[in-house]
Amino acid sequence: MSVTHSSPPSASLPFLPFAQPEFDESTISGVADVLRSRWVASGPWVQRFEADLSARHGGRPVRVMNSATAALEIALRIAGVGPGDEVVTSAMSFFAAVNMTERVGATPVFVDCDLSTRNIDLDQVERAITPRTRALLPTHFAGLACDMDRLYDIARRHGLRVIEDAALAIGSSWRGRPIGSFGDLVCFSFHPNKNITSIEGGALVVNDDTEARMAERWRFHGIQRLPDGTRDVTEAGGKFNLPDVNARVGVDQLARLDAFNARRRELVGRYFERWRAEPTALLPLRGHAGDEAGHSWNMFAPLLPLDALTITRQQFMAAMHERGIGTGMSYEPLHLTQLARARWGGREGQHPNAERIGRETVTLPLFTTMRIEDVDRVCDAVADVFAGARR
Repeated sequence: MSVTHSSPPSASLPFLPFAQPEFDESTISGVADVLRSRWVASGPWVQRFEADLSARHGGRPVRVMNSATAALEIALRIAGVGPGDEVVTSAMSFFAAVNMTERVGATPVFVDCDLSTRNIDLDQVERAITPRTRALLPTHFAGLACDMDRLYDIARRHGLRVIEDAALAIGSSWRGRPIGSFGDLVCFSFHPNKNITSIEGGALVVNDDTEARMAERWRFHGIQRLPDGTRDVTEAGGKFNLPDVNARVGVDQLARLDAFNARRRELVGRYFERWRAEPTALLPLRGHAGDEAGHSWNMFAPLLPLDALTITRQQFMAAMHERGIGTGMSYEPLHLTQLARARWGGREGQHPNAERIGRETVTLPLFTTMRIEDVDRVCDAVADVFAGARR
């Protein structure tokens, strides 16, 4: 069904993507310096990036990888998760969580999420724990921290490891404490649509030097150097190391993280101030009570009121594109993937909140180089599309 609008989009306005990284000339020049040095694989800039990340997270050991997906797999292996084990995780997350659980031979046990926070439902987590449960794998959705007090209370009472999928949450906090500065194993992402980027990359925060050495082996072929200078392989590791070129970008980006996140909060504030679209959409939660500054706002993802509209989500996204505005979608419910249906009996109706989010979610533009006027433009376009498709 076509969508009418009151006025055509202006051809003079540039296309507005839903996500975009920000680089300054210092970073670009720094990358050139690394290339001129000829040391482009893992080296001194990786060490600097890890040290800076550690300093930001309470001095805990941090090891960087070429993706957060790799960090998740290594975290699962460090936690001893393997065949016969179960990992309780949210049905509302990115595919990496379930894929890496499958790769280590364990079984993901899905629970639903809260509709407002989009974070894992901890009541259901309690009920899902069995004697086979080895770890909990929650996601801090869109940069909003899970209830960390209750999460770790559950883990302690049941003797479980916690692997925090903090891919969307670099710079987020819980009650004033940065995510990653406490807890168990914590995974960050530095993909270009995250709050900071190293082009591609990720990091794993671990508990001690023993786990840090395990992470080093797992990310580079399982190699261990012997006293005589030769090498041995202690476990079948992967090839997940981060190049120095990427780490050089990451160092500069990390130094700007607080400024980046402050800008994101400013833009999100404008979204809430300016949003006037009817029928009413379910907007994301602004933050935990009294702790809105703890939300790092990786994305702004309302739920579309599709029951009150004559269009589908795909048609809404196409209508926004016609107006020069990009959109995304985060996320599809994990238990309804073909993999989950075939392997673990996933079916409709199991996790209604995740399924509703999967049907109705749309990600609107949010990145640091956006202007306040860009937010106004998005809000006007949404209102225009809704007005032309109201039942």
